[in-house]
Amino acid sequence: MIIGDFKQISSICRTCHIDRIIVALDERRGSLPVDELLQCRLKGIHVDDGVSFSERLLGKLSVESLPPSSIIFSNGFRGVLVYRGIKRWLDLFASLFGVILFLPLYILIALAIKLDSRGPVFYRQERVGQDGRLFSLIKFRSMTVDAEKDGPVWAVVNDQRVTRVGRWIRKLRLDEIPQLINVLKGEMSLVGPRPERPYFVKRLEKEIPFYSHRHVVKPGITGWAQILYPYGATREDAQEKLKYDLYYIKHLSPMMDLRIITETAKIVLLGRGAR
Repeated sequence: MIIGDFKQISSICRTCHIDRIIVALDERRGSLPVDELLQCRLKGIHVDDGVSFSERLLGKLSVESLPPSSIIFSNGFRGVLVYRGIKRWLDLFASLFGVILFLPLYILIALAIKLDSRGPVFYRQERVGQDGRLFSLIKFRSMTVDAEKDGPVWAVVNDQRVTRVGRWIRKLRLDEIPQLINVLKGEMSLVGPRPERPYFVKRLEKEIPFYSHRHVVKPGITGWAQILYPYGATREDAQEKLKYDLYYIKHLSPMMDLRIITETAKIVLLGRGAR
């Protein structure tokens, strides 16, 4: 509902007891009511930028309207350098502990896979890591050996290529456990953007602005996008997940990682979002 024009902002705030103004104009040049907003600000009313407010509210960056200057001059993204060294030591300790803890489970899953279908226990797939370096991601095999005979494709709901055991280990995220080895080797982190295959990365970097920027940190077993956005299998999904990945990189911190790990544990226990 329109309740007035720019010249009435100050009086509207006073009459309606407004304590926050959000400026969300498509074009600010020449149209921003500077004097009126300055009056409100001097009276103690918060004046927020619409893009920043949306970012804090939704936990993601809007890549469609994100100018490079907003990244260059942003107060965020400091954690990439500050937290990197500490994060590596935490990854080493946690992944080593995880490998030892899950060793009996490794053996049971391996036996189940061998009894259920022909093929190897582990599945290796080339992925793009930090700074665009390629590495071999390790997972428990959850699909038939000829799953990608016609070329790389994203998984879909009720994917017919998934084996009987594979359906259960994917639902419980147990197929991801061997990636602790990738973490030990320094190719991945416990928390970070999920690594994508080179085939899709080349395509998405051409179609989606800032897509390559997700590779400034190590990919993770879990991430901010994984706990807030469902499994994606389209270009639009990849763009939406990128918004969460860039938000994670901007706000990288120990508390952020702890929150993601806690939420991931809840998702695993409830079996949500797997395909």
